[in-house]
Amino acid sequence: MSSGHRPSAPKDQRLRDVANRFAAHGLILRGGFVFNDGEATPVGPGGAPAKSVVLVGQAGAAPWPHFMKWRQRQPHDLENPLDTWSREIIDGVAADFGTGAVYPSEKPYLPFQRWAMRAEGLKPSPLGILMHPEYGLWHAYRGALLFADEVLFEELHDPIHLCSLCVGKPCLKSCPVDACSADGFAYQSCLAHVRGAKGEPCRTGGCLDRNACPYGLDYRYPAKVQAFHMASFAGL
Repeated sequence: MSSGHRPSAPKDQRLRDVANRFAAHGLILRGGFVFNDGEATPVGPGGAPAKSVVLVGQAGAAPWPHFMKWRQRQPHDLENPLDTWSREIIDGVAADFGTGAVYPSEKPYLPFQRWAMRAEGLKPSPLGILMHPEYGLWHAYRGALLFADEVLFEELHDPIHLCSLCVGKPCLKSCPVDACSADGFAYQSCLAHVRGAKGEPCRTGGCLDRNACPYGLDYRYPAKVQAFHMASFAGL
């Protein structure tokens, strides 16, 4: 499996420096943009509205060894360990570079999915996960940095939406309870199945629909990583 994507060097020297810091933890920059004039924006460093946002995340399971090394030093019953680790890393980088930091799980919830679509030009898959032209469904966003000024970004080119090329849509045919369909995600049906007697394959190997996707296989999370996320989802 690939250890993670190394994107091209950003135009802005600050972003190159920030990217190098995150690389030591298996994290990468996931694009960003300058907020439009008059757009409602979160508060940035210094208390004024932020001018730019840069998303931080992962491709594949590159952060997993770093996270597990950290996890071994934490209490066994620590709640939301991956979120806690992400905050510790991103907060530290934000403090060193004078930026703000925000997170998908933080209230009031910020439009991270819309930000991600805007930053990288991605579109949702039938499962709701954004489809990436290289990573497929095997990527995530862990947080974002807020800048007080306008950051210089690379020009964004619309990527191919791989779901438009996929005729068979195996991601909608593999779940035993058809939790994902054109009608949306049947959360309770999924949860009951994962927790039930027949949910062992999902508990140990991850979502069958997600694993049926033919794209981004070099970045597919190992079974133990998928089991971790499934246990978190199902409260196991």
